[in-house]
Amino acid sequence: MPDELTKAIATDLGITNLPQEQQEQLISRFGEIALKAASLAVLEKLAEDKRMQFLQLAEAGDPLAVQEFLNREVPDHEKIAQAAVAAEVAEFKAAQAA
Repeated sequence: MPDELTKAIATDLGITNLPQEQQEQLISRFGEIALKAASLAVLEKLAEDKRMQFLQLAEAGDPLAVQEFLNREVPDHEKIAQAAVAAEVAEFKAAQAA
């Protein structure tokens, strides 16, 4: 039985009618796409000279440093990321309906 988060994502994506295995595969693929879209949307808001600094922090693997950097440089980064994910959900649903 899927956990509550998986159920919620499947509902949001409109794929609850698919077999569980297919749901999990689609959620996994969608998660990768949504993460990339959110990251790109936030990166676009960074000043050109700050992008390299961000990439260095991200590669260092220190999530707290990345969070502090984004809070300072892109104060609304969470809203930007949420909007990007919402747009991906809408595109996914549209593709499923087509």
